[in-house]
Amino acid sequence: MRLLPLGPGLPAVSVVGYGGMHLSIQDRPPEAQGIRVIHAGLDAGVTLIDTANAYCLDAADTGHNERLIARALREWRGARERVVVATKGGIVRTGGRWDRDGRPESLKAACDASLRALGVEQIALYQLHAPDPSVPFLESVGALAELRRAGKIRWLGLSNVSVDQIRQAQGVAPIATVQNRLNPFFREAIQDGVVRYCGEQGIGFLAYSPTGGGRLTRKLPTDPVLSTIARRTGLGAHQLCLAWVLAQGPTVFVIPSARKVEHLLDSTGAADLTLTPADLAAITGAQFDRS
Repeated sequence: MRLLPLGPGLPAVSVVGYGGMHLSIQDRPPEAQGIRVIHAGLDAGVTLIDTANAYCLDAADTGHNERLIARALREWRGARERVVVATKGGIVRTGGRWDRDGRPESLKAACDASLRALGVEQIALYQLHAPDPSVPFLESVGALAELRRAGKIRWLGLSNVSVDQIRQAQGVAPIATVQNRLNPFFREAIQDGVVRYCGEQGIGFLAYSPTGGGRLTRKLPTDPVLSTIARRTGLGAHQLCLAWVLAQGPTVFVIPSARKVEHLLDSTGAADLTLTPADLAAITGAQFDRS
């Protein structure tokens, strides 16, 4: 599988990673199935796994996905040292809601809990899940910088941020990665310049929801542009969508989630696809139905 440096001075990891969210939220599969999915991805060459303490059902279930991934890695017989596990703090699941909490004391407590859930002494990549509008942004970033200086995290990342926020954060600590939404339905990360800025800075851009998510993902096989290209090339519409996202910048990764082995393996097939200029332009110019 094709590899890219995850960020400035960081190791190279698979351009198709795995996002663990759907193994731990509503309608999650049995844990044994989740382990099989993770193992299938690792066996296929995935070396980037994205999780979060908030990937769970509610506050009492916090850390479920981190614990599941830790178990899967313990039970896997491959080279675990090659796998980068990224997690996030800054969202809490009070009452099952997705609430933001970027207070420094909360982020520090969340990081400590993630260390325990993952069973590690240092988290490879720790990301601010989302800016909290009730907390000054640089206070949240400063808390992560303190965690880095304390040796609890190795690299620092941001999620759901603007170019201006990335620049501000870079004044506090080195920023390794940015994780924002990007897919053919929602292209604000391109339009707002985040993908371009990450490419210029060598910052890894982790595209979440790279096929749209939920009902939008299910629309892809019937999209007129993607289905036409799929029939001509023999490739799947989801693979074409992921290949389009990967083509949007020199530091772009995709982190699709999956509940089933076959869906994850289909995603990994996008890693080495290169769209022709005509196909790339056709997808870029298409109007994808969000309804």
